[in-house]
Amino acid sequence: MTLTKKGEYALRAMIQLGLAKSLGKALVPVSELAESNRLPLKFVERILLELREAGYVDTQRGKLGGYQIAKPMHEIKMGELVRLIDGRLAPIACASETEYSRCSCPDEEHCGLRMLMVDVRNAISDILDRYTLGDVVGVTLRKMRQDNATLPFLPAPAPCARPSRRIADPAQGFLSQLGIRSVLSENEDREENTQEESRSDK
Repeated sequence: MTLTKKGEYALRAMIQLGLAKSLGKALVPVSELAESNRLPLKFVERILLELREAGYVDTQRGKLGGYQIAKPMHEIKMGELVRLIDGRLAPIACASETEYSRCSCPDEEHCGLRMLMVDVRNAISDILDRYTLGDVVGVTLRKMRQDNATLPFLPAPAPCARPSRRIADPAQGFLSQLGIRSVLSENEDREENTQEESRSDK
């Protein structure tokens, strides 16, 4: 799976609309969505049209119009949105459940690459199909409030706190906000324990 720019922008737009709904803003103008995410306006308009045609967002025309989430957020799986915009989750077509097509391998049943990619697809799907837009919006708001960060769509935002951790720290990830330890965190803990044990043996 490769998340395209279109897929990334669609997910960001949906999360922003979810944040707006959670913070009491009924409609968000497309210009505000594009500006707040630093996205090209015409590109966002095309993406929102596709999301509207698929039933994920509604629109209201006029001076006070804009876009809003059309379904309950807990019913929108993140995997659905990715598949809608970017297609299959599997890195190769012969490992896909939703868009399977046979590859050029002469013995697909015993192809090591296919077996590996089926596991890759299942790992990606396990996260994207487990969590909903509501989960992502809830975790995002919790993290913003925890860090005293500026909340969008509010008239008087709180001062923004700068994170002191490294940029890709596992503790900053989505799963850690749900209280789930990542494989990387567990590996780092094992390495630290091994280093401590070797120091104590000396």
